[in-house]
Amino acid sequence: MSRILIVEDNEKNLKLLRDVLAHQGHEVLAAVTGGEGRDLALNERPDLVLLDIQLPDIDGITVLRCLREEPALDAMPVLAISASVMPEEQHRITQSGFDAFVAKPISLKPFLATVNHFLQHGRGKGPP
Repeated sequence: MSRILIVEDNEKNLKLLRDVLAHQGHEVLAAVTGGEGRDLALNERPDLVLLDIQLPDIDGITVLRCLREEPALDAMPVLAISASVMPEEQHRITQSGFDAFVAKPISLKPFLATVNHFLQHGRGKGPP
């Protein structure tokens, strides 16, 4: 069983992601702020992080930078989740160091394929 951390401030999105991943047999950790997500990732060392970009305290890109500074978390895939559909914004997000970009609202089959890909292959293998 994989442990997945979801950092998402929208209650409905968080519930949907949590329910989908739990149904697939994953252990799910959840945070609603960037600071809480950063701390959970550092302390719990999940197998994968799903990180919203727009959060109430610090944005997802800043959280990612904090996580990437920690050598023990270097192998942990971090996927950006955002409702931003503008190509330049998606490019900026992926260039920030995220392993993949997941658009909201999520499309179930591609979402699960992406999550499973990174759980099986880790960082640096690119999205499926």
